[in-house]
Amino acid sequence: MHHRIRKVLIGLMFLASSSLHAQQQPNIILIIGDDISQEDIGCYGNPSIRTPHIDRLAANGLKFTNAFVTSSSCSPSRCSIISGRYPHNTGAAELHNPLPAHLAYFPELLKNAGYYTALAGKWHEGPNTKRAYDTLMGGKKINGDGGEEQWLNLIAHRPKNKPFFFWLAPFDAHRNWGADNNGSWQHHPDSVTVPPTLIDNPATRRDIASYYNEIGRLDYYLGELNKALEQQGIADNTLIIFMADNARPFPGSKTRLYDRGVKTPFILQWPKSIARGGVCSSLVSSIDIASTLLELAGLKPAETFQGKSFAKLLRHPEQPFRNYVFAEHNWHDYEACERSVRTKDFFYLLNLRPQLSNVGAKDVNTGASALALHKAAGNLTALQADPYIAPRPAEELYDLKNDPAQEHNLVNDPAYKKQLAELKKILSQWRTQTADTTPEQLSPDWYDRRTSEPVAGRGKRGEMPGAAKQADRVNHKGPF
Repeated sequence: MHHRIRKVLIGLMFLASSSLHAQQQPNIILIIGDDISQEDIGCYGNPSIRTPHIDRLAANGLKFTNAFVTSSSCSPSRCSIISGRYPHNTGAAELHNPLPAHLAYFPELLKNAGYYTALAGKWHEGPNTKRAYDTLMGGKKINGDGGEEQWLNLIAHRPKNKPFFFWLAPFDAHRNWGADNNGSWQHHPDSVTVPPTLIDNPATRRDIASYYNEIGRLDYYLGELNKALEQQGIADNTLIIFMADNARPFPGSKTRLYDRGVKTPFILQWPKSIARGGVCSSLVSSIDIASTLLELAGLKPAETFQGKSFAKLLRHPEQPFRNYVFAEHNWHDYEACERSVRTKDFFYLLNLRPQLSNVGAKDVNTGASALALHKAAGNLTALQADPYIAPRPAEELYDLKNDPAQEHNLVNDPAYKKQLAELKKILSQWRTQTADTTPEQLSPDWYDRRTSEPVAGRGKRGEMPGAAKQADRVNHKGPF
């Protein structure tokens, strides 16, 4: 009898412990903006754009200033986030390629551990990732033009007895623009900030204003989401992350490996556990997100994850983390093969197709800002002309303290011989350890680099980087 009572008590204690553990697990909302540069957010210093709710997120939480995605290209970047792996290690290094079934996806691990998981908006990681979600609502038909219209429904109708994870993937601010002439988020062309990569003329300013409006629409819905969390009394234990998959859809930014291509806004709000108004300048990579969120949920990362948890930075943002962040540029409408490594002070880029220009993506090249550059050909600054240069340097090195815009290539400067040798060695080590390859037959251009018209090779695919060495089965993390 006493033995049976003891077993029942132990069982009740276990249930109580499990319930307490579940209550302590944070709700997690990951918001991934589409084609948004860090410098185009108010709290990161843009004086022209109105992003009050994103700015409030930073004021109430932690803002990272040196967070980087692995690719300035939509699906490869998102595949890295969900799998915690570098693009050539996902089996989906090029645009519009699906993740293989054998990899672990961090939302699936949360789901298996008792989280209610849902995706709303852009679903760009392939059909195998469907298994990671209890609820999957992809596409504009159900989510609206901006992709945010289901956010409040998810909050309202989620199971109340489970922690939740939401992958919220708005289409804002991907071209073509759809947020003009309605809503409270309108921006006037005269008030925008024109980056030095673009020509300052009326057409460009109208283009940027439309881009700002899309960010403004996303910002509005973020405010409504935060309001709903507060009304339901769950804001304190809900971690909200705001970031982007890659940079703005303008020449010189999207698809580029410079900071203006892969540096992402990265803001975390979690009132229960993160102090207000913190700033972290430590290097972090988007492949670290998966391991971090699992640790915060009390779970172990998958063996396939190549990133590491930066959870310690949430309480101690002054601590160092990574020594290196790596990124890659593979096919995105046009043939490409570039690799880069960045430290706090230096950036090194290896271009394995230097004979080709780097015009970005088709949607970039058909925008008004790109057409303005085309019309002014021959009368452009070095930064404005950069996308159209061919051949390009096979190697580039930049001193980030003295040249944060990455304009002056120092690869042939003898004063930087030591730094060049060190970063070449590190990048080579990373490529070897993670089984990166340079196929002879990469996917070719699908569009003309100047006119954006379809070419004869459209639809053809070449060999995927890493495929020859089965890089999607290699779990080495590389240098850290």
